[in-house]
Amino acid sequence: MKKKLALNELRNTCDTGTVVIESADLTQISNPIIGQPRASKALKLGVGIKSDGFNIYASGMAGSGRLTAVKIFVQEPAKSEATPGDWCYVNNFRDPYQPTKLSLPTGRGIAFKKEMKDLIVDVWQSLFKAFESEEYANRRLKVISAFEEQQSQAINVLSERAKEESLLLKQTPWEIITIPMIDGEPLTDEQFGALPQWQQDDLRKKQDKFLDEIKVKLSELRKQEKAVNRELSKLEKDVAIITISSRIEDVAGNYKQVPLVLEYLMDVKNDILDNLAEFLLAHKSQGGNNGQRASNFLNRYEVNVLVDNSELNGAPVIIEQNPTYSNLMGRVEKESYMGTMLTDFTMIRKGSLHAANGGYLIIRVEELLRNYFSWNALKRALKTKEIVIEEAGEQYGFFTTKTLKPEAIPLHVKVILIGHPTYYHLLFSYEPEFKGLFKVKADFDTEMDRTPKGESEYSRFVQYTCKNENLLKPGADAVARVVEYGSRLVSDQHKLSTRFGDIADIVREAHHYALGDKSDHITESHILKAIEEELYRSNLIQEKINEMITTGQLFIDLKGEKTGQINGLSVIDLGDIAFGRPNRITCSVNLGKEGVVAIEREAELSGPIHTKGVMILSGYLSEKYFQNSPASIVARIVFEQSYSEVEGDSASSAELYTILSSLSKLPIKQGIAVTGSVNQKGEVQAIGGVNEKIEGYFEVCRSVGLTGEQGVIIPASNVRNLMLKDEVLKAVSQQQFNIWAVDTIDDGIEILTGVKSGSPVQEGTVAYFVKQALDEYADRMKEFSNQENNAEIV
Repeated sequence: MKKKLALNELRNTCDTGTVVIESADLTQISNPIIGQPRASKALKLGVGIKSDGFNIYASGMAGSGRLTAVKIFVQEPAKSEATPGDWCYVNNFRDPYQPTKLSLPTGRGIAFKKEMKDLIVDVWQSLFKAFESEEYANRRLKVISAFEEQQSQAINVLSERAKEESLLLKQTPWEIITIPMIDGEPLTDEQFGALPQWQQDDLRKKQDKFLDEIKVKLSELRKQEKAVNRELSKLEKDVAIITISSRIEDVAGNYKQVPLVLEYLMDVKNDILDNLAEFLLAHKSQGGNNGQRASNFLNRYEVNVLVDNSELNGAPVIIEQNPTYSNLMGRVEKESYMGTMLTDFTMIRKGSLHAANGGYLIIRVEELLRNYFSWNALKRALKTKEIVIEEAGEQYGFFTTKTLKPEAIPLHVKVILIGHPTYYHLLFSYEPEFKGLFKVKADFDTEMDRTPKGESEYSRFVQYTCKNENLLKPGADAVARVVEYGSRLVSDQHKLSTRFGDIADIVREAHHYALGDKSDHITESHILKAIEEELYRSNLIQEKINEMITTGQLFIDLKGEKTGQINGLSVIDLGDIAFGRPNRITCSVNLGKEGVVAIEREAELSGPIHTKGVMILSGYLSEKYFQNSPASIVARIVFEQSYSEVEGDSASSAELYTILSSLSKLPIKQGIAVTGSVNQKGEVQAIGGVNEKIEGYFEVCRSVGLTGEQGVIIPASNVRNLMLKDEVLKAVSQQQFNIWAVDTIDDGIEILTGVKSGSPVQEGTVAYFVKQALDEYADRMKEFSNQENNAEIV
């Protein structure tokens, strides 16, 4: 089949009459994942199943709206789920290096922190008043007075005994000493030294003997003093217990259903009692010279609220944009004090796993895999169902310094990874535990069916974007153009692109131009301008190539007829733009045995797919023309003025046309460019970038001058891919430019030469002329072989 395409076949236009402009509230979209039934079903399954391992991998191309769609999708069920409780870390009084976790009802974390702060202040004030009270002072004085009286009586008894031994008892601040006396008067050192030796010895013996008695008595007094101190401590503790218990009980009454809090409050009570003196001193010293030390001591009674869900309604939905190890798992911060790095449980900080606990955590897999330790840490947390905060290096034994080991927090979270399909396949193939942890794959397609429902969803998306971002309201003609642009992005008249990021960008840019025109709404012209300006910002290289063609630096013939020469079409993809450009392809034929030879292949500038396409040409020629005789030609084909690798088989039909033209001596119309691959049966197969190729060639023709004889031949199977620009449609409607669709090489050669393709036995046809040329080459090869054989005989 061959035919010149009609105007309505070149683009599937959207009728403005079918576009409905909503007047209702568009702040909510009923189905946030437009045109993705497969992904929606998978997400619904993953969110609904709470069993282990049913985490989700949202697979799709960048720009398909995966992140936004997933976020909106999970937010709705999250609202109806229970709000998780708060998590706190408190001091472990038995081992401060292993802080204790506390799970509190939702919103009680901050309240408990304040209650504890008030409790400590209240306890100190109450203790201060209790210990300053007259009742406590009298009870203490009574105990001390009784001991002092006993001590005084014991000293008096010793003094009387000393006098009996002619000794004077004297008490110093450090000890009790004895001084010899004669006639009731104490001796000085000079007087003692003047005494006879026997008398000195006698006095020393008395002193030593009496000192033994003093030691015994002092030992008894020390025992009494210890007993008194114990009694005073007991008195102090009894008063403290009475004072503290009532305050602790007031707080404990609010947490009867939280046994761990009650246990912690008892630990606080016991710690204050065990460190009563330092506790009282710490409060008194705050703000003074010992303020830092006092503050460090009082920090032991702080409450570190790790996760506060007081303002959360339903389950949390957290998007971690930078999933470093610390951002994911949490960390223990440190601060410098006098050249030393210090830390305690109050410096424990949450990670996104803590924030998402009880809800959903969304992570881009590219970012996750880019950060060291993050993937292994997430995998370990999901397997063990707990969050362990530790230094990243500790997992591998890199650090041995002593640091905090906070108690692990139970983990209940649904993780949704968002990434390219390549990452999914790599993880599935090379990460043994991936399949067990992410059992649900939500596959986002790059396109959706262009049905009335699909067009309606597109319309609602455009209007929702405008309303949500305070853009001007779009008109029906503008929405229709956006729908057509969606088909253009996927190059399919019956599909729409799901790259909603690109769609929204066009609408935003159109809004900008509408404001510049002082329009009250976005029109079709604004959408078209946005599309054109986006192209203009990136097509500098295309314009330079077209300029080289128009100035004759690149040889491209756009009129007349030539034998063995044709304009093939290729696509240059620069990432932000893809555009078509014509390439002159030529063929020379002469006697030989090599068959079809691609000069690019011989020069090692041919990619494997292009090489395959050239070999297919040989297969076609062999089946149609070399059934009864060997090939006796060498046909050299080349891309003229091409100095880089040639890849792809979309030019194989053009290459075959040049070979047929060279053999048949029939000239090809140079105004017609060709694209399409070919198989060994001569069928022309679909190729990619058909819109870019047609429009690229059209731009070249328009810059030189349209003649009405120019056009493009494309595979018939590519007709559904046509979504051409207005300029091309206008030229076609004015019969200045033509587009043909063909099914076979025979169809195409008839358009190019104006001669019927026919069969090798049908006179006046292309096939007949080709066969005649091949037979002539075969005869010449036979004569040449005979001449060589005769020469050898001679």
